[in-house]
Amino acid sequence: MTGTTGNERMLGRYALFDEIASGGMATVHLGRMLGPVGFSKTVAIKRLHPHLARDPEFVSMFLDEARLAARIQHPNVVGTLDVVAADGEVFLVLDYVQGESFSHLLKATRIKGVPIAPRVLGSILVNTLHGLHAAHEATDEHGRPLGIVHRDVSPQNILVGTDGVARVLDFGVAKAAGRLQSTRDGQLKGKLAYMAPEQIRGDELDRRTDIYAAAAVLWEGCAGRRLIHGLNEGQVLAAVLAGGFPPPSSLNPATPPEVDALVMRGLAMDPGARWSTARELAITLERTVGVASPYEVAEWVQSVAAETLAIRAARVREMESTSAVRVSLHDEFGPQVIHDPPRFDASRSGVTQSTVSQLVRPLPPAPASAEGSVSFAVHPSLVAQQAQPGGYAPALHPAPAPAAPASSKLKVALASVAVSAVFGLSVIMLVVWFRARSRAPETDVEAAPAVSAASATAPPAAPATATTTALPAPEPSAAPQVPVVDLPPEPAPKADKPVAAAPKPDKPESAKPEPKPSAAGSQRPAAAKPPKGCDTPFYVDSSGIKHIKPECM
Repeated sequence: MTGTTGNERMLGRYALFDEIASGGMATVHLGRMLGPVGFSKTVAIKRLHPHLARDPEFVSMFLDEARLAARIQHPNVVGTLDVVAADGEVFLVLDYVQGESFSHLLKATRIKGVPIAPRVLGSILVNTLHGLHAAHEATDEHGRPLGIVHRDVSPQNILVGTDGVARVLDFGVAKAAGRLQSTRDGQLKGKLAYMAPEQIRGDELDRRTDIYAAAAVLWEGCAGRRLIHGLNEGQVLAAVLAGGFPPPSSLNPATPPEVDALVMRGLAMDPGARWSTARELAITLERTVGVASPYEVAEWVQSVAAETLAIRAARVREMESTSAVRVSLHDEFGPQVIHDPPRFDASRSGVTQSTVSQLVRPLPPAPASAEGSVSFAVHPSLVAQQAQPGGYAPALHPAPAPAAPASSKLKVALASVAVSAVFGLSVIMLVVWFRARSRAPETDVEAAPAVSAASATAPPAAPATATTTALPAPEPSAAPQVPVVDLPPEPAPKADKPVAAAPKPDKPESAKPEPKPSAAGSQRPAAAKPPKGCDTPFYVDSSGIKHIKPECM
């Protein structure tokens, strides 16, 4: 699927944006890789010039570059991710590296008049040589050497990132075993000022050709200018074939003699006199000059190309924060990418999280044709919203649970109050019952003296009788009953005449057997008839209760 939305062009699952670099064969653009469920990644997309896209040889060369670069896996080589063919054009998808080409960095140092530090230069060239060695050692799927020769090593094809790591890129004119594209007779590919003599003569090429070009880049970094200057291509070709270049210390006296020696060995006219491998040159350079840490290299890149990097970083942020897509996962032709308008970016508005939660609302019901689609915003601060069939997409914060009906709450409250009341009354009745049971014997024993004292002064018309109602046995199924206790009258003041002591309640004078309790409960036995005579003014019944004789009142 291809299409254009604003400044973006869709190439399948990739969005093509602004151009950031241009070369002799192709331009490089910013791009976004778009995947399902919100996945996205910033990439670089290489595009053949329109007039070359119609040339089968250049298209074949372009595809060969993708095939060869995909076989090189190394941190000092820009990775190749994908190849896309759309609308008669071929696009190469690469890893995006935030940084600047070594060519622009060298030009900026010459304009500012600030030479590059030897250790920083050594670190960049050591990374480049390790990347070239990885390309030279690459093999095919069966483990057979590919024999890759870059053939276009130059400052333009060395990318120095803001992470302090240099990477080799652009294998478009590389030579390899079994490559589909071959050079036409008399046609030179690469930059003349960095070509080895055997490359110009058309001789057989190997890895030492790339070592010559890397030594030319090192010479330029040390001396502060290009190795070969010429008004036209013929002069440049003559200078390369003549050789006899001066050492870099002739233009920059600060260059150590050891660096002069290894540079001039790399620029030898005879390939057999050069370094045998790029790794050998890298190790020797590191031991001779030393290398700066990635942190130092990153600081140097930021100081030299601050303006260019800031503009590009702002463009990348704008692309990442404003691009919003919707990916349909259930299309008969495969995943489809559809653009939506830019959404609200909460991270740039300065509002609080509570305000964001109020602003974000669920999406309207999805139409029948949008069933199975997933909507998402590319920027991480935007809300990932998934359309559900016949429903609403979830908001940033889950909606509160619906309140329970008022009638249900009232029923629960009444039930709780009823249970609490029944439990409280039961506890109170049990407490009263236990207290009355524990006090009953004490009342029977201590009531006798009180009754005797009261009989001396009580009037005849008010006979006092101290009785205690027997407690009925609680029925298993019935609730406990509160016992009723008749307390005796308060004792009257003692009379002048002493009163005889009452016998103990456990030995009554006339005791009769207690009647058995009826089915309705325990009942008090009938009182015995009082004996005649007032020698003893009271008598004790069968239950041990003392009574005043009526005739003695």
